[in-house]
Amino acid sequence: MRHEDITGLTLAGGSVRTLRQQEELPLLRDHLLRLDPESRHDRFHGFMDDGFIERYAVKCADDGTIIIAYIEDGVVRGAAELHPPDQSPDSQPEIAFSVEANVRRQGVGSILFKKLIAEARSKGYRSLRITTGVQNQAMRALAHKFGAHLTFRHGESTGSIDLQAQPQAEFAKPGIATPVDTTRAMIDFNRTCWKLFFKLYGLDRAA
Repeated sequence: MRHEDITGLTLAGGSVRTLRQQEELPLLRDHLLRLDPESRHDRFHGFMDDGFIERYAVKCADDGTIIIAYIEDGVVRGAAELHPPDQSPDSQPEIAFSVEANVRRQGVGSILFKKLIAEARSKGYRSLRITTGVQNQAMRALAHKFGAHLTFRHGESTGSIDLQAQPQAEFAKPGIATPVDTTRAMIDFNRTCWKLFFKLYGLDRAA
């Protein structure tokens, strides 16, 4: 299965696009293997050895999972996964995220989340399920930001995102970016960066 690229400026050294499943399988696998022990635990809700991760990457390439990746210098540093509904017992598509430690707190997770929701919408999905470890504060906060209502059970946080309740204008449309799309993305990203800068230094309350 082949997906159109999703391109767009995200950070100074990286871009976001959809991986072609078999052709770029090693990119996802190597990214997941590079996750530090804590990040690996958060992503898979427990300790998983290298063999498990290699088998997991192969499965993603074979079962129709869509991988939207943040890439720097040809290396995947963050990934958002959209698993098809037929892989779920309740026929609800499930999403998962992983971001390497050296690119965190730079907005990568939010950008991947927006792109993934846009992709899910293009497929006609009405809701998404997200599951994360109770200790994964960053992912729980990100899920809440995008409207997920999480419940706790057996050491995990599980929730659903109602795509019909999300304002579509907030999310980038999937497809090949035009020059106009790229310009808009740059403007929106710069605006977001300045808002974050002002918030971090308390300047948003100075007025």
